[in-house]
Amino acid sequence: MEDTATFQCAYCGEENLTFVDSSSGYRQVYTEDCQVCCRPNILTLTISRKTLQINIEADIEQ
Repeated sequence: MEDTATFQCAYCGEENLTFVDSSSGYRQVYTEDCQVCCRPNILTLTISRKTLQINIEADIEQ
């Protein structure tokens, strides 16, 4: 199942929309470029098993 969620870029602070494939697990880590400044963000995505709420934390690529 595919959903959408937003994350705040770790570099420029702009909000970005991303697609989430919930069939890939309740915890996912991947890299996605900011749609505004084009810098790579390491996204740590968690999906609540009870509410299915999506939470995304963005970090600077090291």
